[in-house]
Amino acid sequence: MSAASEKPFAPACERNQGPILAVLQRHFGGVRRVLEVASGTGQHAVHFAAAMPWLVWQASDRAAYLPGIRQWLDEAALVNTPPPLALDVAGEWPSAGFDAVFSANSLHIMGWAEVEAFFAGTGRVLAPGGLLVVYGPFNYGGGYTSDSNRDFDAWLKARDARSGIRDAEAVDALACGIGLALLEDSALPANNRCRVWRRTG
Repeated sequence: MSAASEKPFAPACERNQGPILAVLQRHFGGVRRVLEVASGTGQHAVHFAAAMPWLVWQASDRAAYLPGIRQWLDEAALVNTPPPLALDVAGEWPSAGFDAVFSANSLHIMGWAEVEAFFAGTGRVLAPGGLLVVYGPFNYGGGYTSDSNRDFDAWLKARDARSGIRDAEAVDALACGIGLALLEDSALPANNRCRVWRRTG
């Protein structure tokens, strides 16, 4: 927690929001409605909505996180951030019609069944031609991209055996299953990736 404001605060969000924004700005010029899944503290919602005022950034997360997200949104008082939605990936999703879905540092926290539910839900809400952007660590060919990711994966599994860094190929298969094709796979700081898919079917 930030002692100054008592808002929830994640240092990682402060570190990664600049590199993520650079990717988003390459693809979101024509985007009007974004659904952020697993908004966490709400820091990303405020930063990205302020930097891209032409779009509506809809934050969402499990109900327990919504008060903290509201603190960030209320303080920023941006016209393009509606109240956050309660969203559990395995439960009910909002109505369709989003031009993009975004999620950061979430797939490795979820169990695999929840990852599958995330893609199924995205498939229901994403408009034709829409974009999915996911930020976080990934494995390739079943191998870790760094020793730090190997250590992080071990820590994740010790905390929750269902979690862990996901194989890019397995995630791509889920994306393909909802009609998405990979557009960009960018290396970002701290051994993370920003992966962008577009709906083609």
